[in-house]
Amino acid sequence: MNILLTGASRGLGLAIAAEALERGHAVIAGVRDVGSEKLAVLSEAYGDRLTIKQLDVASEESVAQLASTLKREGRTLGAIINNAAILNARNTHIEELDMNEVELAFEVNLYGPMRIVKHLLPLLTEENGALLNISSEAGSITNAYPGDYPYSISKTALNMFSQQLHRYLKDRQIQVLSIHPGWMKTDMGGENAPTDPRASARGIVDLLERRIVPEELRFQFVDYTGKEMPI
Repeated sequence: MNILLTGASRGLGLAIAAEALERGHAVIAGVRDVGSEKLAVLSEAYGDRLTIKQLDVASEESVAQLASTLKREGRTLGAIINNAAILNARNTHIEELDMNEVELAFEVNLYGPMRIVKHLLPLLTEENGALLNISSEAGSITNAYPGDYPYSISKTALNMFSQQLHRYLKDRQIQVLSIHPGWMKTDMGGENAPTDPRASARGIVDLLERRIVPEELRFQFVDYTGKEMPI
């Protein structure tokens, strides 16, 4: 399977790339910095099964250029994993919140996946396709808390986008999920987080491969083990 993965140069994205490559998939790693040393290590290990492409999900021109390049190369996709995200304006009270920070979060966390799907969906033609949006428990309205406004609200909106795509792509048998990857030891999650990114990556690739099949869901929002999350 050919997997397009955004935000692949570190953290969860890097772990997903490593897990997918280890299982025999081909990964197209969309990154802002094509000179990532960690991706270079994977490239040495897996050769041409890893393709590193420059990509800025906050730029429609960049996304459209990637789609054009892949189409020209005759590439097809079996999965799209929208992983690129930012967590900004942490611990900021609403009274002090800079709305530019909110706009930035939406540019990356919501509009980024929307741009990717807009331009790359025509290439998602392989059998048993999957479209996975990496969300967060912070996007759960049920468990809302007063903080992380840009991140949380953008992830809630991403969950809505996933639900719309689920309805849109149902007849094509494309699996669409928003996935809470757990609180992980990454630059975003910090050292106190309890979850190894590779453990989360294993669950996410299991979902992609349909080794884990969530039970009938009210909404397409699950954690990395396939358990339904409260919307």
